[in-house]
Amino acid sequence: MKKLLLIFSILCSSFAFSQTKMTVAEIKDFVYQVTFESKQFKTLQNDFVQTKKMDFLNKDIVTSGKMAFQSPNLLSWSYTKPYQYSIVFKNNKIYINDQGKKSSVDAKSKMFEKINKLIVGSASGNLFTDPEFTVSYFKNSTHNIARFVPKSAQLLKYVKQVEIYFPAGKTTASKVNMLEASGDTTTIEFKNTKVNAPVPASAFSF
Repeated sequence: MKKLLLIFSILCSSFAFSQTKMTVAEIKDFVYQVTFESKQFKTLQNDFVQTKKMDFLNKDIVTSGKMAFQSPNLLSWSYTKPYQYSIVFKNNKIYINDQGKKSSVDAKSKMFEKINKLIVGSASGNLFTDPEFTVSYFKNSTHNIARFVPKSAQLLKYVKQVEIYFPAGKTTASKVNMLEASGDTTTIEFKNTKVNAPVPASAFSF
């Protein structure tokens, strides 16, 4: 479960003091734009850098890799540095390759279903109407920010809050922040995002 939580996307070490709440009109426009664009996504690919902060460690844990999403529900996170670790959501199963050691988990359980939904939503920006979360909206000088708080007591045992950052005028996320129930925080920054470009079948192979 700990390794699954690392892929969130969803991840926050500090919340921007310059954030202000969006107006009702701003929220309506932002949600419409992101939801409309996300429905056009057939594929989404990017590189990512993940930084995890833990209270008992003096040094942050930094990893990097590639993410690939293919509609409707194929998702792959592949960590390449400093170790090889990949996780694929496919056919209601979660396939894990931990440096050559392979395993799979049934993803039909309610817990894995919620995690998968959160990850896919973070990738596509299509979470705004999800009844599993309370959503609030903020902005700063450079980004629009959607903040998700799980309603489920079960999920709150792992995740307190998720924030998804969208550059102003853009409809794909550039950063996802998560605050875990343990107090640990993780930030994932997305780079080199490609929308609707062909995804090699190997991205979802196991």
